[in-house]
Amino acid sequence: MNVIAINIKSAWTTFEIRLRSFLRKVEVDKAVLYGILARIFGIVAAPVTALFIVAFFTSELQGYYYTFRSLLALQTFIELGLGIVIIQFASHEWSKLSLDGTGQITGDETALSRLSSLAIFSLKWYSMGGLVLTVGLGISGYIFFLHSPSAGIDWVMPWFSLCLLTGVTLCLVPVWSLLEGCNQVSNVYIYRFWQGIWMNLVFWLAIFLHAKLWVVSISTIAGLICTGIFFWRDYRSFLKTVFISHAISKRISWFSEIWPMQWRLALGCVCGYFIFYFFIPVLFKYHGSVIAGQMGMTWSVVGFLPAFSSIWVYPKVPRFGILIAQKEYKELDRLFWRITKIVIIISCIGAIFIWLIVYILYKLKHPLAYRMIPPLPTGLFLLAQIMLAVSIPFSSYLRAHKTEPLLYVGIANAALVIFSNLVLGKLFSVMGMAIGYLLANLAVIPFIFIIWYQCRKKWHTDGVD
Repeated sequence: MNVIAINIKSAWTTFEIRLRSFLRKVEVDKAVLYGILARIFGIVAAPVTALFIVAFFTSELQGYYYTFRSLLALQTFIELGLGIVIIQFASHEWSKLSLDGTGQITGDETALSRLSSLAIFSLKWYSMGGLVLTVGLGISGYIFFLHSPSAGIDWVMPWFSLCLLTGVTLCLVPVWSLLEGCNQVSNVYIYRFWQGIWMNLVFWLAIFLHAKLWVVSISTIAGLICTGIFFWRDYRSFLKTVFISHAISKRISWFSEIWPMQWRLALGCVCGYFIFYFFIPVLFKYHGSVIAGQMGMTWSVVGFLPAFSSIWVYPKVPRFGILIAQKEYKELDRLFWRITKIVIIISCIGAIFIWLIVYILYKLKHPLAYRMIPPLPTGLFLLAQIMLAVSIPFSSYLRAHKTEPLLYVGIANAALVIFSNLVLGKLFSVMGMAIGYLLANLAVIPFIFIIWYQCRKKWHTDGVD
C-alpha cells in the first residue's frame, strides 16, 4: 500500500509540474486563470440567461432590456477614458512601490505622493460624473423611450432606478483602476469571478420571480454589496492611504501629464460607443423592439469573443507599464508576442464555435434561434470581431507607454460604423449593419498594426518610456 501511495504521489507531482510548465508557456498566471474561469462561467451563464429571457420575457420586453443596456453604455461620455489612464499612470508609480504584510503601501515617497494625488483627482472626477450621468442619462433615456414604438411595457421607474445605480457604480471605477494599475490584478480578477457568479444567480432569480425590467437594478444592487465587502475586507488600508491619510507633496499634473493622453482616449471611448453599442438603439428606433432584442441577444454572444480573448491581455497591462518604466524592452516584447499568438488562436476557435451554435439552433428551428439574428449576419459580425480581438494586444502595448496614438483610427472606424448603421441599418436592418461593420474593420484595423510598428521602432530606439 505504501508503494502504491508513493507512486500516486509521484505521479501527481509530475502532473503538477507539467501543468504549471504548460500554463507558463501559454501565459496563464493566477489573474489570467480566474479571468478564464470567469469567461467560462460566462459561456455557461449566457445560454442560461438567454433561456430565462425566452421563457419569462416577451419579444418586446427583450428589446427594451437590451436597449436599456446599450443606452447605459453612454456612461463612456462621462468617463472619457480616465479609467484606462489611471491604470497606466498608477502602474508607472507602482514600479517603485509595494504592499507589506499588513496591506500598507511602502516604497518611494514621491511615487506614493503622486499615486495619492492621482487617486483623489480621479475620485472627484467620477463622483461628479456619476451625478451628471444619473440626471442626464435618466432624462435623455426617458425622452428616447417616450418617442419610440411603444409595446405597453412598464419601463419608466426601472429606467430611472437603473440610471441611479449606474451613477453609483461609476463612482467606484477609479478604485478598480487604481487596484489594477497597482498590480493587484489577481485579487481583482478572483473577486470578479465570484461576483459574476453571485450577480448572475440574483439576476436569474429576479427573472424567475417576474421582476421584468427591474432585474438589472436588482443584480446591480447585489454587485454593489459584494464590492463594498471586498474593499473593506482586503483593501481598506490601501484605500485609506491613497485617498485619505497620505500627505501629498508631489502631484501628478492633470493638464500636463494626464490630459494629453486622456483627451485622445476620451475621443476613442466615445467612438467606441458608436462602434459597439449603437446597433441596438438604431434598430429599436427604426425597426422596433423585437428586432432590437434579437440583435441584443446576438451581440451579447458575439461581443463575448474579444472580451474572452482580452483576458490574456488586460491582466498583463500593469506588467507592460512596469517593464516600460524599467526599460526592459526585450522582456516586454517577449511577453507581448506570446500573448498575441494566444489571442489569435483563441479568437479563431471561439468564432467558429459561436457560429456553429447559432447555425445549429437555426437548423433545429429551436425557439431560441428566433430570438437571435440569422447565421449569415452573425458570421459577418464574428469575422469583424476576430480582427478586433487581434488588435487588442497592439493597442494595449501602445497605451502602456502613457500615450494614445490610435485616436484617428478610432474616429475613422466610428464614422464608418455610424454611417453604416444609420444608412445600411435603416434600409437593410441587421444584414446591412453586419456588412458595414465588417467593411469598417477591414478598412481601419490594419492601420493599428502599422502605427504599432512605427511607434515601437521610434520609442525603443529613442529611449522614450
